[in-house]
Amino acid sequence: MITFLIRAAIFVVSAAIGLIAADLILEGFHIDWSNWWGFVLAVLIFAVIQSVLAPWVFTITRRHAPAMLGGIGIISTFVAILIVVLIPQAGLSISQPVAWLLAPVIVWVVTALATWLLPPLFIKKQVQERRAA
Repeated sequence: MITFLIRAAIFVVSAAIGLIAADLILEGFHIDWSNWWGFVLAVLIFAVIQSVLAPWVFTITRRHAPAMLGGIGIISTFVAILIVVLIPQAGLSISQPVAWLLAPVIVWVVTALATWLLPPLFIKKQVQERRAA
């Protein structure tokens, strides 16, 4: 159970890092920093939608367009960003067409790297705590 919670926290943190990276890199991608609760809402909604969409998009893609299986992460990231942008309280907006194209790629790459690099930090700490106990 603890491992599940750690993995969920890592996914939420990686989603936040990905959205922040897109905000810093892309001119047309905006996070409303004046409303921190909106950003937290955006991150949580994005993380939940992304975790639900990825398996669903995989199933649909495998069945109807197997050549696109490699792009599942980017497709589900795009859909998750689209849904979050449509929620007014989420504090996320995209104002340029280029940002619509590049934001999913940036968020996907950064999220993938974060979910790959963060677990050893937390799992190593958990292993050390168990050994000490």
